[in-house]
Amino acid sequence: MIRDKKLLALYGLKYHPFQPDIPKEALWTQPGIDSFFFRIEDLVMQGGFAMVSGEPGLGKSKVLQQLALRLGRLEDVTVGVMERPQSSVGDFYREMGALFGVNLSPANRYGGFKALRERWGAHIKTTLMRPLLLIDEAQEMVAACLNELRLMSSADFDSQSLLTVVLSGDMRLPERFRSTTLVSLGTRLRVRLNLEPLSKDQLLDYIEHTLSEAGAPHLMSDPLRRTLADHASGNLRLLNSMAEELLVAAVARELPQLDEKLFIEIFSRRAPRPRKGRVAQTGSPNGS
Repeated sequence: MIRDKKLLALYGLKYHPFQPDIPKEALWTQPGIDSFFFRIEDLVMQGGFAMVSGEPGLGKSKVLQQLALRLGRLEDVTVGVMERPQSSVGDFYREMGALFGVNLSPANRYGGFKALRERWGAHIKTTLMRPLLLIDEAQEMVAACLNELRLMSSADFDSQSLLTVVLSGDMRLPERFRSTTLVSLGTRLRVRLNLEPLSKDQLLDYIEHTLSEAGAPHLMSDPLRRTLADHASGNLRLLNSMAEELLVAAVARELPQLDEKLFIEIFSRRAPRPRKGRVAQTGSPNGS
């Protein structure tokens, strides 16, 4: 709380710009993501599976946050977010029931299976929209739960989809769909988004957007922005981690601006120092 007050007093920030819990309305939209959102909006009308994949730290969870915000504004779309993807089949049914307002008994999976399908079918007849289920960290899901999703969302001999599901995970997720257990689900992925490391220009655009939305566009000097973009390896999480550490140090010292000098001072301390060898580079251990 004290640090938050200092952030407001020193820099006029509305919130900490480099922490995960920034307002959803202030999230930066990666290049090319709008077309993905459009395709998901179309998928909600038809139902089916989509996947977001990428290495850790590239913004997969933020894409889901933006998608939930965007589709949640549509009047007839029901959005469910799975909180515990690693659940057993029994807990999976409990959570699905809670998300879609159906009282399920894990001991009666057929009853739960039937009740969910009836709920989704009634929703489709009323709104023409498929309910949407978002699953982050989907690489942790038990294969049996993924197959339950595939089976319960399919109707009329696989000619109709009752649910739209967006799975998000690291690069283990697409690899799992190559296994014989899940290959059938993999062939049903209708929309795919694979996030790649960001370019330096994209990272600079992210910094500018983030600082402007937080209310302090002049918080960082231009050389520092370029230095952060150079050292982030195209990874948003790494960039935010470095920027947060710099901001904490700047608040403690009540600096008027974050600059490259602060970056060198903070991070040069961690550069590994060369060990002093017991033997000189020239000559053998016995001195010859």
